[in-house]
Amino acid sequence: MPPRGVKKGSKRDRQYKEVKKSEEEEGRSPKRAKEIAARTVNKEKARSGESRSSSRTSKRGASASRRGGKRAGKGPGGRTRDQLYNDAKKLGIEGRSKMSKSELEKAVAGAS
Repeated sequence: MPPRGVKKGSKRDRQYKEVKKSEEEEGRSPKRAKEIAARTVNKEKARSGESRSSSRTSKRGASASRRGGKRAGKGPGGRTRDQLYNDAKKLGIEGRSKMSKSELEKAVAGAS
């Protein structure tokens, strides 16, 4: 369900659905994906002047869509164990539930 004030079929509604779908494909839980999508839409609304009020920080810096997740933990940690586990599940890797993060990374990289 998109944030309040977002009309069905509008640009922001489509943006919400696309971000939510993308986050779920990354291995996030549906609840977390909804939260991220709602925050993204609210920030974009604030940046473009569509919201009644907005904080100073939501107006500064690169927009979330332009930034493309550059600050979203893609540094040395890489993907989370849950994301790797979901990838391993899609690839049909046996014994994935007992694997550590590093073992999952190797198994997913080898199966890809």
